[in-house]
Amino acid sequence: MFRQLGADIINMSIAPEAIFANELGIPYAVIAMSTDYDCWKEDEEPVTWEAILKIFAENVDKVTRLLIHVIPKVKNE
Repeated sequence: MFRQLGADIINMSIAPEAIFANELGIPYAVIAMSTDYDCWKEDEEPVTWEAILKIFAENVDKVTRLLIHVIPKVKNE
């Protein structure tokens, strides 16, 4: 289903919450931080905890910069 929608990656732990919030008319935004792809890629080495932590730290920096840039532009309605 997600590939049909054009998704490249998904975070299964937030998909239900986003769907339910939308059904209830609750504004909901998600910033997912993907750390690895080993669950479906059979041609790569298994991911290590160290590799996950490294990518997670890089993602935290990216999300922090994103929020610092975007929050001032959000207007209360």
